[in-house]
Amino acid sequence: MVDRANRPSALNAPSAAAPGPQVDITGSGAGSKVTATLPSGESIEVLLYGATVISWKSNGGKTENLWLSEKAAVDGSKAVRGGIPVVFPVFGPPPKSGHPTSSLPQHGFARSSRWEFLGKSTSEDALDSSSVKLDFGLYTSGISEDAKKAWPLDFGLVYSVTLSKDSLQTVINVRNEGEQSFEFQFLLHTYFKIKDITKTSVKGLLGVEYIDKVLNASSHQESNSAIAITGEVDRVYKSIPQDTTTIVEADSPRFDVVRDNLSDTVVWNPWIEKAKGMGDFSPDDGYKNMICVEVGAVNGWQKLEKGEVFEGGQTIKSLL
Repeated sequence: MVDRANRPSALNAPSAAAPGPQVDITGSGAGSKVTATLPSGESIEVLLYGATVISWKSNGGKTENLWLSEKAAVDGSKAVRGGIPVVFPVFGPPPKSGHPTSSLPQHGFARSSRWEFLGKSTSEDALDSSSVKLDFGLYTSGISEDAKKAWPLDFGLVYSVTLSKDSLQTVINVRNEGEQSFEFQFLLHTYFKIKDITKTSVKGLLGVEYIDKVLNASSHQESNSAIAITGEVDRVYKSIPQDTTTIVEADSPRFDVVRDNLSDTVVWNPWIEKAKGMGDFSPDDGYKNMICVEVGAVNGWQKLEKGEVFEGGQTIKSLL
C-alpha cells in the first residue's frame, strides 16, 4: 500500500465557530458514494466504484458542469457513462498481443474497480472553508482476480479530488510497489455538460499533431484556432505545448482545462449514429449537450521502475 505520510483525517463534524465543508458517505457496497459540499453551496459526488466523479456543481450549487447519461450505471454493475471515469492502465482497446496490458478490457480496470475512501483534508487555515480534498486509493489487493491475472503487477494508486468554489482538481499518483518495472497509460475521461454542441468549440490546440480515430487513425496537424464540432469527433492530440485548453460556448469561454504533467488530450463526441448505438448513452440526442475533453498520458507508455512514482492531473475552472 502507498505510504502516506500526510494521510487525510477521518470525517469530522465542522466546528460551530467556523462551518466547514460537509462530507458524507451514502449507499452501500459498490453503489456507495462520497458527497462533499462547501458552505457556499458548491458540491461534488464521487462513486467509490471507479472513483468516478458523477457530479460537480459550481455557482453556489446551481450549475451542474458534468454530463451524466440517464442510463448510466451508478450501482457498480458496469463502468459509468459520464462524469469523470479514471482510465488506467491502458487507454482504449489494448494492444492485440505482446504487451502486458493485452489481456485487459478496453480502458483498463480502474474505472470498474471499487476504490477505498482514504478520507478528507481541508485548508490548514481553520478559517478557510473554501476547498476540500477527497482522497481515494486502489491497490493490487483491491482489483478483481481476473484483473490480477491479466495484469499481475504490484501498484498503488491515490486519486485526489479537490473541490474549490470555482474549480475542480483531479490528480492521480501512481506508484510501482513491485520488483519489476511496468508500463501504463492514464486518462481522465471528462464529460462536460454544455447547452448546444453546434455552438461549442475547443481552443488551445492550434498547430498540435493529432491522431484522428474517425479517419482510420491517420495523423494530422490542427489548423483551426477554434475546433467546431460538426460530426463524430475522436481525436488524440499529442505532446501539447501549452497547458490550457478552453471550451467555448456561444463565443464565451465556459471551461478552462489545465493539464499538470500530462502531455495529451482527447476530444470526443459520438454524434448521432454512435450515440444511438451505445446502450448506456441516453437520451439518444444527448450528444448535443456534452463534449469530452480528456487529459492524459496516452501517446505511448509511461514506465515506472521499482519504487518510482508518477503524478499528473488537471484543474478545471468553471468560467460562468
